Parts: sequence; C-alpha cells; structure tokens
Amino acid sequence: MTAEQTKRFKYWQWRTIIGTMIGYAIFYFVRKNFSFAIPGLTAEYGISKTTFGVIMTLVGLIYGVSKFVNGVLADRTNGRWHMVTGLSVCSVINFIFGCGAIICAWITGQTYGTTFIHTLVVLFGVLLILNNMFQGCGFPPCNRLITHWVPPKELATKMSIWNASHSIGAFIIAILCGYLMGHTGTDMTGDPEMRQRVVENTASITEKMDAASAEAYVTNALQHVGAWQWTFWVPAAIAVLGVIFIIVTLRDTPKSVGLPELEGTKTQLDEHDSSEEFKAFLRKKVFLNPMIWGLAVADFFVYIVRFAVLDWGPTFLQESRGLSSSMAGWTVAIFEVCGITGMLLAGWISDKFFGGRAQRTCVFCMAGVILFISLFFALPESTDPVVLLMMLAVAGFFIYGPQALIGVIASNHATKKAASTANGVVGMVSYVSVVVSGWGFGFISDHFGWRWVFITMIAMAVLGFLVLLSMWNTKSDGYEHDAAETN
Repeated sequence: MTAEQTKRFKYWQWRTIIGTMIGYAIFYFVRKNFSFAIPGLTAEYGISKTTFGVIMTLVGLIYGVSKFVNGVLADRTNGRWHMVTGLSVCSVINFIFGCGAIICAWITGQTYGTTFIHTLVVLFGVLLILNNMFQGCGFPPCNRLITHWVPPKELATKMSIWNASHSIGAFIIAILCGYLMGHTGTDMTGDPEMRQRVVENTASITEKMDAASAEAYVTNALQHVGAWQWTFWVPAAIAVLGVIFIIVTLRDTPKSVGLPELEGTKTQLDEHDSSEEFKAFLRKKVFLNPMIWGLAVADFFVYIVRFAVLDWGPTFLQESRGLSSSMAGWTVAIFEVCGITGMLLAGWISDKFFGGRAQRTCVFCMAGVILFISLFFALPESTDPVVLLMMLAVAGFFIYGPQALIGVIASNHATKKAASTANGVVGMVSYVSVVVSGWGFGFISDHFGWRWVFITMIAMAVLGFLVLLSMWNTKSDGYEHDAAETN
C-alpha cells in the first residue's frame, strides 16, 4: 500500500471496529432487556419463573443454532446489510413485545384471566424465538467485517478490545431498563382490585419477606404498572437509530471503499469463488478441520467453568461460606470486571509475544484458572470474604482470555473467507455447556454436595487446558497454507 492508502486503511479499520462495537452493543439492548420485564409481568399477570425458564431454555438453544446458520450466511453476504437486517427485525419484534398485552386483549376480548395469560405466554414465546433467530445476525457479520479489516497478527489484540462490546451493551441496558422500571408506568396504588391481583401474583416472592418488605415490594409494583412495556419500546427505538448508524458508518470489505485487501490473507477463493469452490473451502477449513473442532471442544470446557462461577458462585458463597446475599452478589460484578481486564491483556500478549499464536496464551490462562479455582475451593470456611472474592476475581481474570481468544484462533485458521462459519460451529458447541453448568452442577450440588461441584469444575478446566496444550505448536493462521497452494 502507498502511504495515503495506509492512512485511509487505518481510518476505515478503526471505523469498522468502533462501528461494529456500537452496533453489536445495541443488539444487546433488544436481547437482554426481557429479563428486566419479568418482575413486572410476574406482578401484573402471575406468569411463573418456571414458565419463563422453559421459554428461556428453548430460546438459548435457538440462539446457538442461529449463530451457526448466520455464520455460514455471513461468509457469503455483505456484513453491513446482514447486521441491518437482523437489528431491524429485532427492533420491530421488541415493539410488538411492548404491545403484547394490547394484542392479547384484542385477541381474547379480556384484559386478565387464564385465557388472556395463556395467550400472552404463547405470544411472548413465539416472539422470543423469532427475536433470537435474528439476534444471530449480530456477531457473525461483525466477525466477518473485522477479519477483513484486521491482519491476523493484530487480530487477538483488536478482537479483545471489540469483545468489550458485550459488557458495554449489557451494562448500559441494565441501567436503562432499571431506570425505566422505576420511573415509568401508571400509579395504581389506589386501585383495590389491582392491589389484590398483585398481592396474589407475588405471594411466592413476598412470603419470604417480613411484613414491611413485602408491603414495599407490592407498593413498588403498583406504582409502576405497565412499566415493563417501556423496557421494550425504548430499546426498540434505540435499535432503529442503531440501524441508521450501521448503514451510515459501516462498509463491507476494503475493496468496497477502493482499498486493496489485507496483505498476507490470500486464499484460493480470491481467484475461484464459485458456489462449489466455496463449499469445498468450508469443508476443508471448517467442517473437516481438526483445529476448529478442537477449539470447539476447548470452548465447551471454558464455558462450563465460566457459567458455573457466574451461575453458582453466589449460591455457593451463601450456602457454604456464610456470606450475605449482597456480598455474594458482588462476585459476579468483580468476576466480569476482572475478566474484561484479563481479556484485553491476553489479546495484547498473544500478538506481542506469541506472534498471533493465541492458543499459547490460552494455555497459560487455563493454568491460572485451575490454580485459583483450586485455591478458592481449598480455603477454609473461616477465610475472610475479601480473600474469597479475590480468588474468584483472579479466576475471572484468566477465564475471559480463552473465551475471547478461541474465536480469534478459529477465525485465523478458517481465514477471513470462512471465519464466521468457524465461529458458528465453535459457538454452537459451546452453548451445549449450559446443560453441564446449569442442570448438571445443580444435580451434583443437590445429591453430592459442593465439594464434587468444584472437583468436576476443576476437571473440566484441566481438560480444556490439555486440549489447548495439544495445539501449542500449531501455526498462527491458515493463510500460509493457502499462499503455498496458490503459488
């Protein structure tokens, strides 16, 4: 490239990274908002957590499949318009979510009662499934865009920065929806019929509280009747603005803005890009590539450990170490913050010291996870809570490195032409981990105690460590082989 081209390329590279970060964070606005509406829906309509749990489990499986399907599509479509399509549909679906009660009242002719509630549950179930089908249009096109704009030797560092978009989106939507649930809706504290309804619907929650706390909970729900609707409408409106932002900000590949493609990223598809050639390329680089399946298995173990700490850490600290619920709740926040720090550092180390061979960084990270979860488990019950939190914080620091870098390794080995498909395969396998970290660890805890939960968790971390260690001498990317084949 000429000096002028290099300058333009850097500009578009960072424009793409920041644009996709913001775009993907907005996908979170219309995906993670549903959980904040649940308390309002429970109070007003008595929909149980069991019902929500069944729906959310199904939704999780749908999302995993959607990531895979959209991964394949992303490698053959324009990344900008792929994101626009997904976010546009999600914004419409969220607007319909907010109108759910109105729609069900029109269908049933009722505003409450068994028929109305069943109709509402079915409508929300269908909408959640559709929403998560199109949520799969978020990460795959972002991954495609970044692998076309960032060279393999810099991908670990810059993709680690990009991965912060997950936490940024989740953080902002939590604050926004928390505000909406506490400042919108209709005050119906003077309506005795509504008060009776809320009291009955929240009985399973308030029965564990003292009288004053129970009354405060009911009163708060009555002061904000219908607030849950705004947790859909406002994010939907922001998503519409996000669609416009993506259209204005992003472009597809360097070629689309008159720049040459990245040096050192040539593949056989550059000259022969027919449908049959692409299918053969996918078979070679993804579906028959032992490296991709090895990374998928490693990610499976990484996700088991990560979700186990997030899902069961607070419960363990309360039941086995006697911490208060508020102190135990800090574990998740500290785990996430330290995780982001570790993720950024792991990406930089991979490029700076290992020449892009991120699997080597992952090996050291998994060793750290094994060490600090083992120390956490071995500490006596009398250990100061601050020390316990520090152990988990350091474990979080190490676990987020592999979580981010495994996708980077997959992208580099599949090359930019199949990066999204490879990540779709890895992502789909990793989502199976919730069966172990959720149901599996819950069963072990109930029947064998926390000791065996941690032994199993450490064993999973060791298996992840061994899988990644087996990749130590693997080359940093798949482009070198392509170059050799085409020369």
